[in-house]
Amino acid sequence: MIAPNLKPSANELGAKTTYQLFLEREGIPAIRAFHIEDIRQLELQPWPRMGGRGVYLNLEGTEGVNDCYVSEIPPGGSLEAQQHMFEEMIFVISGRGATTVWRDGGKKQTFEWGEGSLFSPPLNARYQHFNGQGDKPVRLLAMTNAPTILNLFHNIDFVFQCDYPFTDRYNGEEDFFNGSVKVPAAGFSDTNFIRDVGSFELVERKDRGAGGRLIMIEMANNVMSAHISQFPVGTYKKAHRHGAGAHVIILKGEGFSVMWREGEDLKRYNWRAGSLLVPPERWFHQHFNVGAEPTRYLALKPFSSRKFPGLRKQWGTSESVKTGGDQIEYEDEDPCIRQMFEDELAKRGVSSQMDGVFKTAMRA
Repeated sequence: MIAPNLKPSANELGAKTTYQLFLEREGIPAIRAFHIEDIRQLELQPWPRMGGRGVYLNLEGTEGVNDCYVSEIPPGGSLEAQQHMFEEMIFVISGRGATTVWRDGGKKQTFEWGEGSLFSPPLNARYQHFNGQGDKPVRLLAMTNAPTILNLFHNIDFVFQCDYPFTDRYNGEEDFFNGSVKVPAAGFSDTNFIRDVGSFELVERKDRGAGGRLIMIEMANNVMSAHISQFPVGTYKKAHRHGAGAHVIILKGEGFSVMWREGEDLKRYNWRAGSLLVPPERWFHQHFNVGAEPTRYLALKPFSSRKFPGLRKQWGTSESVKTGGDQIEYEDEDPCIRQMFEDELAKRGVSSQMDGVFKTAMRA
């Protein structure tokens, strides 16, 4: 049998990916870490392509699947108009303003947003952001699948200059950004604009533990998706694992998360409103509320669409590992987990609400 002619990969040769070359061309810093303490306080640099200021966040948990950036619009100003072949979900960190969306030769549509808004420009449509305040900058956070798309086509100009109109995703519908919500299944929301993720109505989600509430979100016919989750004071959620790239933004509350690869030691990250963390692929992670108010977070995810599945493995994030899923039930977790939580509550004088949860779990 003749042995195959094996050639070294680009990574083995030390070659840069197209996305890495793109980052060099962008001319702004790219932060690499497991955790950002406060996205509201990040130092930003002038960004020629966007026309404002910005920084990339290439956190370790993305593993090259997706990325994130924070951009700033100056008081009374705007960013440059954009068009690209990668999906993007935008969260308004602070400020208020408006975005105009259009296709070449089509009517322009403008919608207003404020702090806490979430929206997604349609794929390959033109769009431009405007600051509606004359005295303060606007700060936006965007998660994109640019790394996957740029490395797939390995042609930067094509990704930013393709003129194909994806009319199946957006065709100038007048109600596209009016904030209307379709609920095709319990716990799912199909909308293209959420005015405030901090007050958006959630539904009970018992399988994730401890009185939690949640809503799954799909926008702009994307393959990317999001969810908003909230859990009470003095409680914590069950550990689970999934694919890379879920950007977890803490909207309110104070606590910590632990993350670990199976068989390895726990890593702990403290958080508060404005923190961001991205668990790596197949790392278990678990969130703990040790503050004085319910914790709410927004998770932006690269491959979790209910309408357009098939791009990635479907994880059993609500099914026990004992039956082949990816969630650790309370009764199966390492006892040090609960002890760590109880010790932290004691330091703060916060009462645990987990006794009833554990009793219910043991009876199930």
